[in-house]
Amino acid sequence: MNYKKTLILLSLYSLSTVGFAAENPIANTTQVPAAKTSPLAPSLELAIEAAKIAIETCAAEGGQKIGASVVDSAGVLKVLLAADGTSPRGVTSSTNKAVTALHFKKSTSALAEQIKTDKALADTIAATPSYNARPGGILIQVGTEIIGAIGVGGGKTDEPCALAGLNKIQNRL
Repeated sequence: MNYKKTLILLSLYSLSTVGFAAENPIANTTQVPAAKTSPLAPSLELAIEAAKIAIETCAAEGGQKIGASVVDSAGVLKVLLAADGTSPRGVTSSTNKAVTALHFKKSTSALAEQIKTDKALADTIAATPSYNARPGGILIQVGTEIIGAIGVGGGKTDEPCALAGLNKIQNRL
């Protein structure tokens, strides 16, 4: 990536985080600890790699144009990448899926199944616009420790793409 593109991405990220923090229920709560600084936290480089692999995987599977987001253990958006031509809704849903997986400590596909029989959970998710329980949000873990989440949105096979990104970096966490 060249210097100008990096600068533009960082500028857009800075502007987007202001609105994201206002809508992110995890970022607005004082109960969530600060992001872990241990070597177990996903580095920025690994977060970028996971998101990039997710995008490439979906592109290879029928030309899907998706957004891929990685949040750390405190729900802080580490990276948000979008394929050329991705819809705004796909970009937003990628972050929402990552935040939802992190908040509920399970994949969004597992949540999608659970809300079919758990009305209270379904109501909780429906009441919060920044939650998304469609498949595509998965936890990033080292052993049993949750260190973040990756979310993919805008495609037809979001979860397999998110898993491809996670699988690419898992052994380096």
